[in-house]
This record gives sequence, structure tokens and C-alpha cells, in this order.
Amino acid sequence: MNTVQQSEQAFDKKDSKLVISHIIFAFVALLIGGIAGLLQGLVRSDMIQLPAGIGYYQLLTAHGVLMALIFTTFFIIGFLFSGMSKTLGGKLLPRARTLGWLGFIHMGFGTLVATVMILLNKATVLYTFYAPMQASPFFYFALVFVVVGTWMSAAGMIYQYRYWKKEHKGETTPLTAYMSIITMSLWVIATLGVAVEVIFQLIPWSLGWVEGINIMLSRTLFWYFGHPLVYFWLLPAYICWYVMIPKIIGGKIFSDALARLSFILFLLFSIPVGFHHQLMEPGISPFWKFLQVVLTFLVVIPSLMTAFSLFASFEIYGRSKGAKGLFGWFKYLPWKDIRFFAPFMGMLIFIPAGAGGLINASNQMNAVVHNTLFVTGHFHLTVATSVTLTFFGITYWLIPAMTGRKLTPKMHKLGRMQTWVWVAGMAMMSGAMHIVGLFGSPRRTAYSDYNGHPDAAAWEPYYIIMAVGGTVLFIAVLMMIYNLYKLFTLPKGYEEYPIGEVSDLAEKPPKLFERWGFWVSIVVILILMAYTIPVIDILNNPSGGSKGFVTW
Repeated sequence: MNTVQQSEQAFDKKDSKLVISHIIFAFVALLIGGIAGLLQGLVRSDMIQLPAGIGYYQLLTAHGVLMALIFTTFFIIGFLFSGMSKTLGGKLLPRARTLGWLGFIHMGFGTLVATVMILLNKATVLYTFYAPMQASPFFYFALVFVVVGTWMSAAGMIYQYRYWKKEHKGETTPLTAYMSIITMSLWVIATLGVAVEVIFQLIPWSLGWVEGINIMLSRTLFWYFGHPLVYFWLLPAYICWYVMIPKIIGGKIFSDALARLSFILFLLFSIPVGFHHQLMEPGISPFWKFLQVVLTFLVVIPSLMTAFSLFASFEIYGRSKGAKGLFGWFKYLPWKDIRFFAPFMGMLIFIPAGAGGLINASNQMNAVVHNTLFVTGHFHLTVATSVTLTFFGITYWLIPAMTGRKLTPKMHKLGRMQTWVWVAGMAMMSGAMHIVGLFGSPRRTAYSDYNGHPDAAAWEPYYIIMAVGGTVLFIAVLMMIYNLYKLFTLPKGYEEYPIGEVSDLAEKPPKLFERWGFWVSIVVILILMAYTIPVIDILNNPSGGSKGFVTW
């Protein structure tokens, strides 16, 4: 069955329920996390005082966990299941769907328990849950449920893929499904690190079974997971950019082989790079930090490949419509189509976001911005803008495609308004974060005048801009929740699930791209190269186990 026939099929109702359940849960997390973020921003600027019993760092933890971990993970898994269903047979196999629901239940239960622990002020450890700050054991058990749930969902997707390959021997896997498998493979490999940290370190420590915890090992295991997490956020956005956007604009995918190669490179180079988050920490040899910084910069290559492929698709489409000049094709893009406009704004903002990432990964420049609000500003440009705007753009066509409804011109207009408000709020908030971070303002801190120090006084106008930008962003969150509701009330009809066709001039991808044993072996080798000796050194030279601290 070709991609055109696949995109014209009605979506299976059972699969639709699974996908929509993930999407709705994601947006509930976005709303609650957004409330916490709004209050946090107003406190940081000294514009409000929290009622007794509510702590700033409690809000910061809720904001980070619900928006950076829960919103993204639920949305991604729901989106990937929809793509697997659409491109591998037209519907999910019963076993794959069952694994998806089991994953959803485990993730949902874990999220609820973790949220309760945060609201009870029993887990105010921020979303990185760094030791030696110690949360309730129930918080760590909740994390286990979330991660195990994602593994169940990954197993469901892999099962669907293997069955399709068995039934279609010798055929090339559809691009959407191929990218989905790489995304979940990256996630499973990356979460092994945080699983080891939580199960073998944090849970025994929080239960009092051991007196101390090796902090350096704990942080190393977290960042083994923490940086690939960024690409777990980004790769589904790239799926939209590579596969869906060409279809939406009326063009074709520039190169199927290039798209697959870029995802392979992301899989190879985004995991063994966690030390670039630990450049300022002692106890790790400069050589191993240098090695992982080199691997970090290699990730720039598939990012540039992605940018080239996307804009090649845009230009080829524009010139097919008669565009002239260097940028004449620009005006032929469908700017009024929210399915294109929101992701394109995400692409555009990823340019400064990516530049900020290069600064964070550079040893000398990182020394200037480390643990300042510059890092927070960078984070909000990547996941909270490039990724999130793309997810919003996906939502505008995914929900109608799932529910048998048709996008209307009014819905496109509402979507564009919401996108502009989000961009405006983020420009204010993230821009102020970047600037005041360069002035030395620390991140992860509540409001303080630092005993009247003049440097701290100079930061305060930027805090006000951050608070205003955060308020505008919260308005954009409310607008998105309203738009989500409106999507379920659109007129009955047909909205396509946009699967792009490959350009006739593109070469077929080599069969080597689907030899998973080969690629996973390279990943394992790179991980062993980057981590074996440093981890052995950390184990052989422990700095002394730390007891748990409750600082709130």
C-alpha cells in the first residue's frame, strides 16, 4: 500500500482512543505545570508572596516534572503510536495496543503519585532530583512506574514493527515508523542509566537501607540519561518536520535516505555525551570531558542535515510554483495554515536555541554561563519553544484526524493567534533570561536581593520582564487548552493524516540502515568508550557517601 492510500484511510477507533488518551493527559500536565510556572515567575520577580505552606522550589519541581518530563513523554508516545498505526498496516495489532494501554496506565499512575508527593512537599528536589537532596521513597517508586510504562509502550511499537517486517520481507520500512523506532530505541537505551540510579541508589538510600549515596555516580547516571532526553524531545518534532511538513505545504520529502541517516547519527552521538553537563564538576578527568564534548559537537551534523533537507523541500516546492530569486519561494509557503505555521516558528527559533547549545557544550564558554539563567533561557528556547510549538502544530491536525473532524478557517486563525502569543511571551522571558544570565544571575533560586548587593539590584528589571513574559506564556497555555477543546467540537468531516511522499529524484536508502544489530552495537561501543573508565574511577575513588538532606 502506498503512502497516498495510507493517508486517505480513516483512523481505527481503538487506536484513536489510545492516542487521544495520551494527548489529553499531556495537556492536563501542561496546564498544571503552567500554573506552577506562572507562580514561580511572579515569585522570582518579587511581584507576589506565596501563601504559607507553598514553597518556591516546590513550584519549581512541579513545573519541571510536569512540563519537561510528563507533557513531553505522553505527547510523544501518543504521537508515535498514531504514526505506527497509520504507516504499518493501518491499525495497531491487538498486542501492540494492549502494551500501549499498559504503558499508559503505569505512566499515569506514576505521574499521579509523583505529583501528590510534590504537592505534599515530600519531593521538592527539582526535575533533576539531584542527590543529596532526598525525596520520599514514593516519589522514586513513581518514577519507576513512569519509566517502566514507557518501556511497555516501546515494546508495543517494536512488536508492531517486527510483525510488519515479517509480513513485508525486503520492503523498506515507512519513514515515519522507522524514525519512531529510532526515537524509542534512543529512549530505552538512555533510560537504563536513570533506572540504575533510581533502583540501585535512590530507593535504597531513601528507605534508609544504606547510610550514604555516591553523589558523583548518581549525577553521572542521571546525565547519561539527561542529555539524550533532549533528543527524545526533538526527534518527534523532526519527524513532523521531515515527513508531515512537506505534505502540508504540497511538496515532497527532499531525501528519504538523508532523513534516515540523520536519525541514525542522532542515535549514535546523543547518548554518550552526558559529561558536557558536568564540565564544572570535579572528580571527572578532563580527557573524558573532552571526549564527550567532541561527541556532543558531532550531533551538530545531523541537525545541519535536517535544516538543509527542510529548506531544500521548501525551495523546490516554491520553485515548482514559479518562485524566482534567492528567497522568492518564501512567499509560496502556506503561512495561514496552522499545521505549518506553528512548527515553522519552532524551526526558526531553533536557530538561536541551537547556538545556545553550542555555548553550553563548550568548556570555556560554559564556565561563564554555568548555573546561570542563561542555561534556563536556552532550555526554554529548545523544549519549550521549538519542540512545544511543533507539538501544538501536530495537535491541530492529529485530533481532527483521530476524531473524524475537519479543520476550519476559524480554527487556523485561533491557532495562529495562540502561536504568536506563545512566541511573544517566550521572546520576553527567554530573552531576559539569556541577558541577565550573562550578568551572573543564578538559576534555581528564589527571589533575593543578596543583602542589597548592587549587582543583584541591576538584575531586577530583567526579572520583571521574565515575569511579564511568563504571564503572557500562561495566557498562551490557556489559549491552547481552549483550542484543544474546540478541536473536539469541529464539524464532522475528514482531516488527513499528512504523510509526505519522497521526491522522485531521491535515491533509495541502503539496506544497511535497517540492520539494527549493527547500529546498536556501535552505540554500545561508543557508550563503553565514553563511560567505562570514568565510572570505574568513580567507583574506585568514592568521595564518601552522603546522607540525605531535606532543604525545604
